[in-house]
Amino acid sequence: MGLTWKKRVLAALQGAAVASGLTTLILVLVEATSVLLPAEIKFGVVFDAGSSHTSVFVYQWPADKQNNTGVVSQALACQVKGPGISSYALDPAQAGESLEDCLEEALALIPEARRRETPVFLGATAGMRLLSQKNSSQAGDILVAISRVLGRSPLDFWGAEILAGRDEGALGWITINYVLGMLVKYSFSGEWIRPLEGPLVGALDMGGASTQITFVPGGPILDKSTQATFHLYGSEHSVYTHSYLCFGRDQMLTRLLAQLLQSSPGPLIRHPCYHSGYWATLSPATLYESPCVHTTPPPGLAWNLTVEGTGNPGACVSAIRGLFNFSSCEGRGHCAFNGVYQPPVRGQFYAFSNFYYTFHFLNVTSKQPLATVNATVWEFCQRPWKQVEASSPGQDHWLRDYCASGLYILTLLLEGYGFREDTWSSIEFRKQLGGMDIGWTLGYTLNLTSMIPAQLPARWRAESYGVWAAGVVFAVLTVVATLGATAVHLLWPRG
Repeated sequence: MGLTWKKRVLAALQGAAVASGLTTLILVLVEATSVLLPAEIKFGVVFDAGSSHTSVFVYQWPADKQNNTGVVSQALACQVKGPGISSYALDPAQAGESLEDCLEEALALIPEARRRETPVFLGATAGMRLLSQKNSSQAGDILVAISRVLGRSPLDFWGAEILAGRDEGALGWITINYVLGMLVKYSFSGEWIRPLEGPLVGALDMGGASTQITFVPGGPILDKSTQATFHLYGSEHSVYTHSYLCFGRDQMLTRLLAQLLQSSPGPLIRHPCYHSGYWATLSPATLYESPCVHTTPPPGLAWNLTVEGTGNPGACVSAIRGLFNFSSCEGRGHCAFNGVYQPPVRGQFYAFSNFYYTFHFLNVTSKQPLATVNATVWEFCQRPWKQVEASSPGQDHWLRDYCASGLYILTLLLEGYGFREDTWSSIEFRKQLGGMDIGWTLGYTLNLTSMIPAQLPARWRAESYGVWAAGVVFAVLTVVATLGATAVHLLWPRG
């Protein structure tokens, strides 16, 4: 009798264990859903070595990428203390050392496990392009010193190079259109998608030594040397782009002063772009050190010159026009200035860097009509120097130059690039978009990510809470039944 009951209980427990075990297995295998775990985050560090200063940007993107191009966001912006790297021609080691503080900030943001696979790149722009023209050996020594500093960091050093002006313009164009969602955007369904074909915006960039214009023209680009083509997010893009060396803000101001000096009979320069009541002394030798100044010093030039402002915007515009060669485009279609081919401007444009900084100071970045902008700049130029100083304390370094810069931008955009009163409203002056700085570095990173292999995100099997809870219950029942059957088999007294 005891044996019969033992067999019955043992059979029941074994049956329960088998049934609950099979149920648990079915719940795990049949009801589970395959899901993608979040992709790992990759990082990239880019140094933008401009003519007047160097900025460092850290970018990040998911390792799985989209159509071979990373969806990139800005994680850090750091401005290096001191001038641009081209200023260290006589002490190249100092150029490398100046980068170390911002490099440390970047390293603090990047997880240690990711550092060896994180690319770091330095791109030098027009300031180094000019130094390379003037003294290629000095430019090379600076890049070697920088490579030594960045190369010994724990990051993956991709090089320190002088960017071509055409690349600088094209990469800035990529940045703007990416941030505006013209190249890829996040859909309501939670996916990154390529937008329908629409008008891509143009880019207007002005640094200290060069200025760039980049846009998609309405027809074919006739001069192929001004065409840049690249693949992003599964699409091919071709743009018109041109960089004008020596037409950046700082070099324009230097050329303007040298031009006025040539036409001044004595040691006094009357400067129409400086405010009335302003005066300063300067050493003319520094003007002729710039490769952008092609004239020779007048004979008998004094060691020191006095510059006196006259606050005459009309005469200032006339002097600024002398920096351009507009006559070289007379009788030629599709020509900007200095004989450079350019299709007619088309569509919306974003103007940044010194375009923005100048107009922001003059308070004309709110899409005011051209007549208002022009009147504002002229009124500012006519203010006495003491009034300008009193209204803008703490801005002494650039304060005297905003009049010249404002009139120069108007001359460049209207008479140079060909914007008109009816197309002026298509220009928007901005420093940032979507929380990211506008410039070539983000475009470079997007291009860089296409060279870094994608990583497939890890897969895992996930269940709903109800299925998971039922699985746990049946798994517990399986264990209890199995343990019960074992106890019956071992402990039940034999009959």
